Amino acid sequence: MSDTFPRQSARTQRFTLGAPRDVTVSPNGRRVVFLRSTAGDDPVNSLWVLDVATGRERLVADPRTLLGGADPTDGDIDDAERARRERARDGTSGIGSYATDRSCEVVAFALDGRLFTAGLLSGRARALPVDGPVFDPRPDPTASRLAYVSGRRLVLGELDGTTRVLAGDDPKERDTVSWGGADFVAAEEMGRDRGFWWSPDGRSIVACRVDEGPVESWTISDPARPAEAARTVRYPAAGTDNAIVTLHLFDLDGTRREIDWDRGFFPYLASVDWSDEGLLISVQSRDQRGSMAMRVDLGACEAVPLASDYDDAWIENVPGVPRLLAGGRLLTASDRDGVRRLHVDDDAVTSMDLQVRSVIAAAPDDRGASTRITFRANDLDRPTEVHVWTVDVGDGADGAVRGGAAGPDVDAPRRWTEEPGVHTAEVGGSTTVIRSVVLDEPGATFRVLVDSDEVARIATHAEAPSFSPNISFSRSGPRDLATAVLLPTGRDPGDDGLLPVLVDPYGGPHAQRVVASHDAHLSSQWFADQGFAVVVADGRGTPGRGAEFERAVRGDLAGPPLDDQIDVLEAVAERTGVLDLDRVAIRGWSFGGYLAALAVLRRPDVFHAAIAGAPVTEWRLYDTHYTERYLGDPFAEGGAAAYDASSLLPLAADLVRPLLLIHGLADDNVVAAHTLQLSSALLAAGRPHEVLPLVGVSHMTPQEVVAENLLRHQLDFLARALGLDLGTSSATTSGSHPVAGRRRP
Repeated sequence: MSDTFPRQSARTQRFTLGAPRDVTVSPNGRRVVFLRSTAGDDPVNSLWVLDVATGRERLVADPRTLLGGADPTDGDIDDAERARRERARDGTSGIGSYATDRSCEVVAFALDGRLFTAGLLSGRARALPVDGPVFDPRPDPTASRLAYVSGRRLVLGELDGTTRVLAGDDPKERDTVSWGGADFVAAEEMGRDRGFWWSPDGRSIVACRVDEGPVESWTISDPARPAEAARTVRYPAAGTDNAIVTLHLFDLDGTRREIDWDRGFFPYLASVDWSDEGLLISVQSRDQRGSMAMRVDLGACEAVPLASDYDDAWIENVPGVPRLLAGGRLLTASDRDGVRRLHVDDDAVTSMDLQVRSVIAAAPDDRGASTRITFRANDLDRPTEVHVWTVDVGDGADGAVRGGAAGPDVDAPRRWTEEPGVHTAEVGGSTTVIRSVVLDEPGATFRVLVDSDEVARIATHAEAPSFSPNISFSRSGPRDLATAVLLPTGRDPGDDGLLPVLVDPYGGPHAQRVVASHDAHLSSQWFADQGFAVVVADGRGTPGRGAEFERAVRGDLAGPPLDDQIDVLEAVAERTGVLDLDRVAIRGWSFGGYLAALAVLRRPDVFHAAIAGAPVTEWRLYDTHYTERYLGDPFAEGGAAAYDASSLLPLAADLVRPLLLIHGLADDNVVAAHTLQLSSALLAAGRPHEVLPLVGVSHMTPQEVVAENLLRHQLDFLARALGLDLGTSSATTSGSHPVAGRRRP
């Protein structure tokens, strides 16, 4: 018997296992390094290298071999690795991350808390006998030694296995202090997942000192195992103290000096980049309206401002910038005149019709006459697609791209990906690896280009689903919101008969659901094949539509996102004529879960049932950096009003529709207290509802049994809540089987 979709999706971790990931291209363009498991249902990642000249792949490090046949999925992982996986939403095992030297010839990684190195030319890996646990090992750029984090310590290691603690062994230091790691806010919200960096010559290290002493201690317990002690985490909730993060410069003899900047005004360390042009840091104010790029004077150990930015709402931390280009010019990205553009010093080098998402690389050409900047961006009028672009900037950078016309030292941006989809890349020398996902084909392709010519592809072992989305894209409502409508397989939009509706959004900041990607819509299509018309919309606050669109949720995380979902629902119903507006349900996870619960609480006239997975129900319980960006400081004068208006708890007495709350009890991002407090308020108000606690599950649900049956449980709830007859077993045992969404008598 073939797999059902819920089973296959769970077994393959949503069809991601077996696909290449964490790709690195050597600076000379000769090698491509990546992680990949052996099959589409294998969660254990191995380390591979591809020779660009021949197109041949070679296995460098197999975790099962290195651990003597032991299963890497069976062992316990240390707290640092557990946190890394959770922040990255990584449900795999084996080699989770790696780092290379400057020439990409030597690699280091941790496995089961042990330290391993490998030669990418020889293809041999070995363990280094050091005391563990080992986390985030990184060779120095010259491959002479390495550094890693072990518990609270930053450790320097030689290739013969001898080690020396650089920091973290001072008995006078509090046990809330750690060295070389990223604090919660940096890893969860700012995209900075590391806490130390080598100098280009390998003679120094700059490292974070993180003191979590001021941060509130929260406990996360496992009620199913009452004999086990609860786990204590430091969680910086909105309006409370963050960790104290400072930056220190280490010589290899252990001498260290603190790098000075105005931490009182700029407490957030957003990024660190140490290149041949110098040590550059980016810092941000607590209210996130101000940021500054600063070059560190290594002699004085002082950060010197190079550029500042201010926004009345917030400054977006764009991945890959700021960075120093050849000659010391500064590359930044900022929202000006409503569009996120790249700037070299003060000159814009991208046009007004492109919304920049991230910077991938910036390197001089072979002649050193110009710098090629590789970046990701979308056309403002097409947020469903993200493409890879380059722009070549001459030495002077006196010209600027304005409205798409290049100046004398700036060529017009060139798009490297043509097929509608979501694309990204990695670059080294003249070699570019482009990862592409498109709407018409499952999975991802990894094309290896030299200059502009494809010379190889990295193989993928990911499984393909048994069906494809029956999907149509449109722009809906008065704000022309990106919309996807999925109908049962084989059904045409013009077919007669009304279908019950499932609204399936994320609907909040930093994430999109309406994208030109086949696999992004599989779960929605599965629900459609049970007899629903599924409507997915990206409303205000979601990325890709410019500054005004993203900032529309400033001060109100409830009103604009909910209004937009209703506008789209009404527009799609009028345009298609197939939506049964008397049977409308909504489901979502995280912000989408919040939005689903909000929908039935505020607008029961529109939404008749909701499934809220891991919902934020009280924004005072969510983290500082995310929440304060949109709602401000809850303890400032007048600050409580925005939190009260966006909270679900005051609405508990208004529930009149079926509501299913789902929450992982081990969630350390949106803690289970959100669901428990809402459930308690609903019970106190006499409002019936359902709660599904997921034992041992965090904010993600990689566990196969949990993920499989979670979809089935949601379908059963929808059938009961909307009074649907979804047939006998067909809806839950077939991978894609359209059935009539008949109302029960």
